[in-house]
Amino acid sequence: MTWQDFKTHYLVRFWAPLPAVLAAGVLSAYYFGITGTFWAVTGEFTRWGGHLLQLAGYHPETWGYFQLIHLEGTPLTRIDGVMIIGMFAGCLSAALWANNVKLRLPRHRIRIVQALAGGIIAGFGARLAMGCNLAAFFTGIPQFSLHAWFFALATAAGSYFGARFTLLPMFRLPVKLQKIDQAMPLQQDANQARHRFRLGMLIFFAFMAWAVSQSFSAPKLGLAALFGLAFGLLIERAQICFTSAFRDLWITGRSQMAKAIILGMAVSAIGIYSYIQLGAAPKIMWAGPNAVLGGLMFGFGIVLAGGCETGWMYRAVEGQVHFWWVGIGNIIGATLLAVCWDDIAPVVATNFDKVNLLAVFGPQGGLLLTYLMLAMSFGAILLWERRFFASKASARTAPAPNPA
Repeated sequence: MTWQDFKTHYLVRFWAPLPAVLAAGVLSAYYFGITGTFWAVTGEFTRWGGHLLQLAGYHPETWGYFQLIHLEGTPLTRIDGVMIIGMFAGCLSAALWANNVKLRLPRHRIRIVQALAGGIIAGFGARLAMGCNLAAFFTGIPQFSLHAWFFALATAAGSYFGARFTLLPMFRLPVKLQKIDQAMPLQQDANQARHRFRLGMLIFFAFMAWAVSQSFSAPKLGLAALFGLAFGLLIERAQICFTSAFRDLWITGRSQMAKAIILGMAVSAIGIYSYIQLGAAPKIMWAGPNAVLGGLMFGFGIVLAGGCETGWMYRAVEGQVHFWWVGIGNIIGATLLAVCWDDIAPVVATNFDKVNLLAVFGPQGGLLLTYLMLAMSFGAILLWERRFFASKASARTAPAPNPA
């Protein structure tokens, strides 16, 4: 294979979702084993909100939530911080390779309202449940924490209501039709594409060099940065978005991304299980109403906003201004949760047990139960998909009503 073939097939074209999500599942297992934490983003976004409050003269480090998630240090001295910076670097590199960076403004003010409101709701819900589509779902379920299953089911329900809500007439933008004489050919500036590809390579290798240099003095930080770089490449090139997985399932019946995510969790679970058997401590959170309420809010919010935590990150660096507002909303919502956490935590979270499925059902029993529930989830998706398209087919073939 020539360099040009490799570049076209693996750096410029989008990647198939299934192998990319499987790779993300494998990487997330190694990330847990090496760093001792899971692939997650909203906790760090909440810390960013805390730092902004500190700059404004407040002392959020004394609040219960920030003591829980630790506000010490800076993004450059925290594992989650350098990992997220790596994700942005990976997303930007991949987008530049494909010449997929273009400033795109929202088409209507209602889209900005959706982005900001949805981001706030999703950010609040994610931190209420102690995790987003990653820490309380994709990497939470393989940690064998019962709260992640509560969150996942509630997120599915919330996304269903969110999908129905966004179909209301108030969110439908007017379509302007324009008559043209002939089709407009798709054009791309070859010089621009070449320069952007080189810039993407420069960012990629510069960040990799920085991460490697960090690994000599702080090995976990350097490795976390490299993992973040890989995660960023995966989510941008494969367009991995949990919002589309749920929304497409409810609105169009398409289930490709949803099935890929379940298989990715199945791959990740066995790797994390192995590390746990070697002595690593899983991340178990409270299986209380916070997981359910947070999941409902998160599912509704991501569909309203149009993007989840991974989805808004890569779309933002691609130049889609809509998702800048989603990200701002996420940080605002997560910070608002931290403000009121001390008042609501005993009622919805901290008075409930942290349920580890491996501890309750034994190591083998917990692993088998997790795979059984993943298989049931996969089967439920297949059943929904079949019924969805069967109902659509019946509607198309039904005889027209006879006018009176």
